[in-house]
Amino acid sequence: MNDYLATTPFDLYELNLFHLVVKHRSFTKAAAMAGLTQSAITRQIKGMEDSLGLELLERTTRSVHATAAGEFLYQESARLLGDVGYTLQRLREDYAGARKEISVGVSRTIALSYLPGFFHANLRRTPEISCRLTHQPSGEILNALETNALDLGVLCPPRRLPRTLRTTHQFEDAFTLIAPAKGAHELGQTTPTKKALGQWVPRQNWLLIGEDSNTGQALRPWMKKQGWQVNPIMQLDNFDLIINLVSLGMGVSFVPIRALALYGQKHSIQRINLKTRFRRQLVVVVRKHRKLPPHLTRFVENVLF
Repeated sequence: MNDYLATTPFDLYELNLFHLVVKHRSFTKAAAMAGLTQSAITRQIKGMEDSLGLELLERTTRSVHATAAGEFLYQESARLLGDVGYTLQRLREDYAGARKEISVGVSRTIALSYLPGFFHANLRRTPEISCRLTHQPSGEILNALETNALDLGVLCPPRRLPRTLRTTHQFEDAFTLIAPAKGAHELGQTTPTKKALGQWVPRQNWLLIGEDSNTGQALRPWMKKQGWQVNPIMQLDNFDLIINLVSLGMGVSFVPIRALALYGQKHSIQRINLKTRFRRQLVVVVRKHRKLPPHLTRFVENVLF
């Protein structure tokens, strides 16, 4: 190990520069992020490649892409950089008096109306702690948690969580069927019969959450179980957009009941009562291997699920 460290082909600083180039696919953007000139960051990466005897990046006139070796280095070293960054952050917060910050990733399939419940109590009770929020796909949140780029994530979980992650809280999220008010009148009943629905469903334009999302992958089998085989005219990645499109008369959809809280005055939307409701699970996910710092534990406890 000592011999290796004495002749190591790059240090953590150079590795971080390499990550910036791969992430932004540009030496110019990476240099701007690092506060360097383009030529300086180019020399740093070239030095890494020469020391390794490998080409890490494929350069074109328009963009930069990682080679197979570069992609391997990028993926395998992401957790290392994340761990170092987390350790430095804890040092600054716990021993140097820096303001504590919590990084939260919220899935794009969680509507905006949920956010006050997630953050309002914390903003009131712990104003000294800042929060950095990202709204992104669940897969990206899980990857960011594994590499310590996020402290916690709120999402609809996949069938299996990565071994390095665990859930701290779980709560149920019920859905309802919504339609433009005019289109819903065709059913003629507050709670339509199965026969009436069977005739109405195939005639509608369906707007569904994307089938690549965890929620979409659970919703479609449930719909088939009800006997509804539909081909959506549009797949979207968030429910706020779906609700607005339904209100404009573009189609019908299943949405979380809580997501409608921001749209209580939209008389152009009609909820259709069903005898059976689709339900998904939402969870709070954190890294498994380490004990949560007290301020992060308090943050999760303050969330109103």
